[in-house]
Amino acid sequence: MNTVELHCIIHADKSERLNIADILLAQLSELGFHGFQDTPEGLKAYIPEADFNFEEVRNLPIYHIYPNIIELYHQVIEEKNWNEEWEKSFKPVKIGNEILVRAPFHSEDQAFKYEIIVEPKMSFGTGHHSTTWLMLKTMLELNLSGKKVLDMGCGTGILSILASKMGAGEIWAVDTNEWAYHNTQENAKVNNIHNITIIQGSAQDIEPYQFDVILANINLNVLLEDLPVYSGCLIKNGELILSGIYQGDMKKIKEKSNHSGLSFVTHKEKNLWVAMKLKKIL
Repeated sequence: MNTVELHCIIHADKSERLNIADILLAQLSELGFHGFQDTPEGLKAYIPEADFNFEEVRNLPIYHIYPNIIELYHQVIEEKNWNEEWEKSFKPVKIGNEILVRAPFHSEDQAFKYEIIVEPKMSFGTGHHSTTWLMLKTMLELNLSGKKVLDMGCGTGILSILASKMGAGEIWAVDTNEWAYHNTQENAKVNNIHNITIIQGSAQDIEPYQFDVILANINLNVLLEDLPVYSGCLIKNGELILSGIYQGDMKKIKEKSNHSGLSFVTHKEKNLWVAMKLKKIL
């Protein structure tokens, strides 16, 4: 299967360019783009050729907000070039001295408490985007020892792998996307993780089950729709960590949470994005 490479050139200063690229990445994710690459000019995004619709890209909200700032170009690349392209650009992600996210072709570094190996293929979640970074950072504050954890929208499986390394007892990783399903399987194997159940599905597939902790790094609309399901699947005092949310959308999450038996606890911010921690109170 061939892949379309979308090159987004953002004509802005560095700070604004990074913020626009973050928002653009999130909106492209909703169209089915699953591989992303930072560039000095902006962003490259990847999607299977069969799923690509240039008109949908040009109709994204951010493109109309910045019509004279964002330039879009695209080309078809052969699938055999995919790993080579990633190896040229994929750099390790470091969170303090606690987490190192690297690809198999990077060297080990035993200075970090948790090392996560990720095959950077067409799945969202390598630690480079602010939302994944925020989720990883927030997880460091949780006690996951022996806990049953649900990772919704698992992408590469990066959050599930960290949960396992932090001592979680049982982990379910769920994603609607077939790429994510297979990539999570591969990354669990590479990291020698054996307590992750990987499911290609949606929130409706986990409704009958109970979890101590739920992790969901998706997007606002899906989070708002699925909050009642997450609440129903959490034990009392269970914890829900959410990201994929802009700072200005926190109010919407809080309002929906209040009607779903969830209480807001705290949040973290990075580049206009937030991760929110909620607790089941009913």
